[in-house]
Amino acid sequence: MISQRQLFLKHLAQTSDAPLQLEVERAHGVWLYGPDGKKTLDLISGIGMSPLGHTHPAVVAAVQDQAARFMHVMVYGEYVLEPQVQLAQRLAGLLPEGLDVVYLVNSGTEATEGAMKLAKRVTGRPELVSCQNAYHGSTQGAMSLMSDPYYTDAYRPLLPGIRHIRYNEFSDLEYITTQTAGVVLETVQAESGIHPPDAFWMQALRDRCTETGALLIFDEIQCGYGRTGHLWAFEGIGVQPDVLLIGKGMGGGMPIAAFISSHERMNTLSQSPVLGHITTFGGHPVSSAAALATLDALLESGLIETVHRKSDLFADLLGDHPAIREIRRAGLMLALDLGDADRVQRVIRYALERGVVADWFLFNMQSIRIAPPLIISEEEIAQGCALLRQALDQA
Repeated sequence: MISQRQLFLKHLAQTSDAPLQLEVERAHGVWLYGPDGKKTLDLISGIGMSPLGHTHPAVVAAVQDQAARFMHVMVYGEYVLEPQVQLAQRLAGLLPEGLDVVYLVNSGTEATEGAMKLAKRVTGRPELVSCQNAYHGSTQGAMSLMSDPYYTDAYRPLLPGIRHIRYNEFSDLEYITTQTAGVVLETVQAESGIHPPDAFWMQALRDRCTETGALLIFDEIQCGYGRTGHLWAFEGIGVQPDVLLIGKGMGGGMPIAAFISSHERMNTLSQSPVLGHITTFGGHPVSSAAALATLDALLESGLIETVHRKSDLFADLLGDHPAIREIRRAGLMLALDLGDADRVQRVIRYALERGVVADWFLFNMQSIRIAPPLIISEEEIAQGCALLRQALDQA
């Protein structure tokens, strides 16, 4: 009989020539379970996707309840749907003034696309600025913000009018001009291997955007929802964006994302032309219900207050291994720098054999990604680190 793995390779479009092929039958908390009963510790949570872990009971209950009431009934923005309204109200109440109108979409990439359009519509300007080694999504527009030719050359021509600056580089702020519609950047640069921002540079960036009239767009799709030890990473910096992008962990395992700004800015998408931005399944009622349950459970749990302690524990348990040259981190986003891409791949494979999922970064193949669910216990951290050390030794 043909196996699930064979069917996976035969009928599902592949994204790499060497997929991990970890077969998952069920998942709970920080653990993934295969059909043979083997359990694997998830230290990447779907690339920062599950702050509450897998199948959190509050999220599952919200999904089941909403699915029994109604699911998709109309394209986004036409009907008054309670799950969408409650989620938007809850988010607005947790964000500062000027970030109080929410546009719900299906994915982080779509949030980026919406924000790019919003910046051009609000300012009437043609150019966008992003950072080198940044990742904001893989659709044609979002990918145009990417600087790495390895990932972009096969799909050119990309959008014109994109300028790339260096993250944390003060001299590059001069490239933000009165022709710049918006500056899109990660509040913690993730795919370059976890590089937090310099707070003084972020303030200078904010000042430059204010001076030139460009919109400052923070991408917190990966670093939001408590992962840095703050609900929103920008809270730890003290700089407020004009537009905020959220996603990944937002749905507790369900697909949903959003771009958020002021009422005045968002209104520009509803006129001249009408339907200036539209999505069929954005803010799906079931996903919205899951997102509200995720947000409430996250805030009620006190998990965000444990992030720095757990991050310190990872650093303490791994920092003395001779293979690790440096550990860069922002809360429960960690990069273990080995300085050797081949060794990283061997460690990841060996770790998986021992029952631990780790990962690498798009623009930093020499480092190992650690981004577990925020619910991970100190005992589970110790267990995962012990297995990672074994894999590091073997590699």
